[in-house]
Parts: sequence; structure tokens; C-alpha cells
Amino acid sequence: MNQVLAALNTVTKPIHDIYIRAFNANKYAAGIGFSSIITFGLFFIMVILIALGDSGLKEDTSVKLADVVMPERQIDTFMTEVDKPDKPDEQPEDIAQPELDLQPLTGIDVSVAKPKANFKAGGSFFRDGEYIPLFKVVPIYPRRAQERGTMGYALVKFTITETGSVENAEPVEGYCSNSNPSDPATEFRPCTMFNSASARAALKLKYKPKIVDGKAVPVDDVLHRFTYVLDES
Repeated sequence: MNQVLAALNTVTKPIHDIYIRAFNANKYAAGIGFSSIITFGLFFIMVILIALGDSGLKEDTSVKLADVVMPERQIDTFMTEVDKPDKPDEQPEDIAQPELDLQPLTGIDVSVAKPKANFKAGGSFFRDGEYIPLFKVVPIYPRRAQERGTMGYALVKFTITETGSVENAEPVEGYCSNSNPSDPATEFRPCTMFNSASARAALKLKYKPKIVDGKAVPVDDVLHRFTYVLDES
């Protein structure tokens, strides 16, 4: 390593001495001259590198393939016209069905009082009249009553709104028996076994609302009786 440094020092020392003398004489001329020498040396080295790079390139001996052009031709088809399918018949829109919790239990008798129609002619489009029941709802027979063979009925009071729905349903009285409630000889005893099921069923009743002066009005304190009878067979 010391020998290499000594050799470099031997080569660069005369150049350094010349540059110091020239710089002491005229620093501007020394700077321009030294920079010109460096630029010329770099340009000479670049020319040599370019010449060496060109000599290392190999000749292109690959063969270029000719462009392939497909001739135009007409493609024959078997069918020129396709018959359009017939337009399907329009299906009628589905009619929304009322949501009911109907339980087809045998032996349950749901009695509804007959409405009193009282239509009066008037100048409005809708005629006045009392509320009219649209459909009945079968209540769910309480399991405890089924297991004990208990029958009976419950009386429920509620309000019919302007839209015909039922709200504020609450049981008024309930009676139980061990025989068919429709039998005149049946003996009843007060009970609350059928009250909850009757109140829930009453909320699902639907009525045509009462019309007064051409407008629907609510009706309070409407009574409805739900009778529970077991199948004796």
C-alpha cells in the first residue's frame, strides 16, 4: 500500500508544483488552464469508452418474418332472420293479504253481535252508518285450560278507530265451566283464564269504521265476546 502511495506521489508532485507556480503568478489564468486540461482529459476518456463499447456489440443475425395478412372473405350464416318470441301476458299484481294469526282449533265458537245498520241519506259522498265487522279472528286456546278440560267465555271492551282497527282492548269479565257454554244448564264461575287470549285476539279484529257526516269517527267501549269450547269427541 505504501509503495502505491509513493508511486502516485511521484507522478502527481511535479503537476502540483507546476499548478502552485502558475497560481502564484496569475490565479485566474491558472484556474482556466487547469480546468481546460481536465475537460480535455475527460472528453478523451469518453471517446475511448465509446469506441470500446461499439466494438463489443454483436451483429444482428435474426431473420425478420414477413407480415401475415388474412384475405377478406364472407362468412355464410344459416339463419338470416330470427323470429322474436311472443310478448308474455302481463301478470296481475299480487293483492296484499291481511296478516292474521288464525288458529283452526276445533270447538271454538266466536260470536259477534249483529251490527245495527243506520244509513241516512245526506249530501256527502259517504253515507252515515254504524261500524260493521269485516272478519273474525280465532283466539288461541290457553294450554292450561285445555289440559284441565275447562271451557268458558270472556268479554272484551275496546275502541274502533277511524281506520277500522282495534286499540285499547281490555277484558271486562270472564267465566269458566266444565261443560259446553252454549248449554243453558251450564253453571259458570268467574275466572281470568281466557282474558289474555281474548284481549290479544281482539286487537286483530277489523271493522268498517262508523261514518258520521261523511267522516269516519272512533267508537269507544265496544264489547265483544269470545267463547271457548273443547271438542267433546
